[in-house]
Amino acid sequence: MTAVQAERPPVEVAGVLGSGADDPLRAAVVAALATVVDPELDEPITDLGFVRSIDVHARPGGDAPASSSAAVAAVIHLRLPTSFCSPNFAYLMASDAKDAVAALPGIDTVVVELDDHHDSDLINAGLAADAGYRGTFGHEAEQDLEELRLTFKRKAHTAAAERCLTELLRADPSLVEAAVGTVTLADLPAGRHTDALVRRREALGLPSRPNAVVLVDQDGHGYPPDAVPLALRRARSTRISIDGNAHFCRGLLRTRYAGSGTDQTERVDGAEPADHHHLIPIHVKES
Repeated sequence: MTAVQAERPPVEVAGVLGSGADDPLRAAVVAALATVVDPELDEPITDLGFVRSIDVHARPGGDAPASSSAAVAAVIHLRLPTSFCSPNFAYLMASDAKDAVAALPGIDTVVVELDDHHDSDLINAGLAADAGYRGTFGHEAEQDLEELRLTFKRKAHTAAAERCLTELLRADPSLVEAAVGTVTLADLPAGRHTDALVRRREALGLPSRPNAVVLVDQDGHGYPPDAVPLALRRARSTRISIDGNAHFCRGLLRTRYAGSGTDQTERVDGAEPADHHHLIPIHVKES
């Protein structure tokens, strides 16, 4: 399995990710984890604060230092906003995290465990045994993991296209929605939104040449003029859902784990004033 590539390189923050930054091997582990994204929120697990702890050390029985290239173990604990987050998403992130760190030179053993989830025991046992998604969940695995991954890659691409087109509409009041069906990548302004869209198109095998039409369906086909407004509104609904869930999950994590906000990176897209309001803490007791 290949770890999903994140939109940008990791940003070091205080707390879990910032501690031990002078250890090159540990820093490499953090960078590897930053390539793993939550499939539903389309954001690195490091930015979301889902990495609870990282421990890089010489394995028992080995005398190599933690920064050397032999007999080194990496133990990573992950956490999620609630105990009932979707098990398939939870497994996908944990599995991708293990694969990403295991690919690093100098890491001999990788242990990834998901804490405080109702399926923690099942998921952790499957990861330890390298049982795979279907081997872990058996008959409960209704959808192949790669099919699930593809579904959310498509949603991320749809949201990225909508961001670019909405930005264009806001910048040019004379542009009407029906006309954006002919907008190409070359028509978009340079910036992080356009860069993100190109990366998502490439991840899906969609054309990224300058004359490629921006608003397309999952197969890369454009829309006739009369279908463009509805397609854009559906894309906007997808984008709003992703942005809203990302901010909501950030808040739930801060509520569940005191101090976890120091391990989160601010998400600009979809931000609301309430996202920065921390004067009224809410405490949720889980049974």
